[in-house]
Amino acid sequence: MVKINEIYRCNHCGNIIEGIVEGAGELVCCGEPMELLEPRQLEEGGVKHIPVVTKEDGKIVVKMGEVEHPMLEEHYINFVQLTIGDQVFRANLKPGEEPKAVFDINAEIEDIKAIEYCNIHGLWHA
Repeated sequence: MVKINEIYRCNHCGNIIEGIVEGAGELVCCGEPMELLEPRQLEEGGVKHIPVVTKEDGKIVVKMGEVEHPMLEEHYINFVQLTIGDQVFRANLKPGEEPKAVFDINAEIEDIKAIEYCNIHGLWHA
């Protein structure tokens, strides 16, 4: 069963999808079930992956890790997603860009759930 805001990855082609409606059944890509990604927050590797959320000039700023995450073709942050109640905001990032996302939304930090996806190390949450 797929739930709202769950994120899945195809381990063959790299497709990533997010559930926007709950539904029964299994998500399949390239002939195999897709992997449900569970956000991680581990000590090892977390220093470059755990989203750091701050409020600056009335905007929400998310930086990737206490130590800046690389943004190379082979290793980068693909997207940052904020969930506030039932609203979802996403910023897509590309290699060569700063590992940071700025959201022009009015919210309190304690109300925000932030996740980011590293193309090598998977999904991480604050």
